Amino acid sequence: MSQPEHSHSVRRVVLPSGKTIDVVYFHDEPVVARRGARETPEAEPLKDLHICPSCEAPFVYPTAWREAGLDHWEVELRCPNCEWSGAGIFDQELVERFDQELDRGTAALLRDLQRLVHANMQDEIDRFVAALDAGHVLPMDF
Repeated sequence: MSQPEHSHSVRRVVLPSGKTIDVVYFHDEPVVARRGARETPEAEPLKDLHICPSCEAPFVYPTAWREAGLDHWEVELRCPNCEWSGAGIFDQELVERFDQELDRGTAALLRDLQRLVHANMQDEIDRFVAALDAGHVLPMDF
């Protein structure tokens, strides 16, 4: 007995984390509903995902995401400013813009962290030099 022919397609997907995977779609298989997911996902209206719909703070980040069709993502979101959380299905372009905004935010945080570490180290050095000059640091302290 021969196996039935299945038509399929392969799509390379770049996840918000940057990891790339190949997804194989079998077109003649039934769509499995998941937690009320629609067979053809309906995208949320176009908006900036990093802006909180509750407090308008630009700090929203994803807590989970999963593919929801060929070019849509189901994304769970959280705002650390007001503790709002929500989820929706968004198109690939909007999720990519969100990912770019997350990258910009990460870069800004790293720059601030580097400046803070440098300032703290400079302060420690200045205090150590002042202690040496005042005679508060002796050879027996080492």
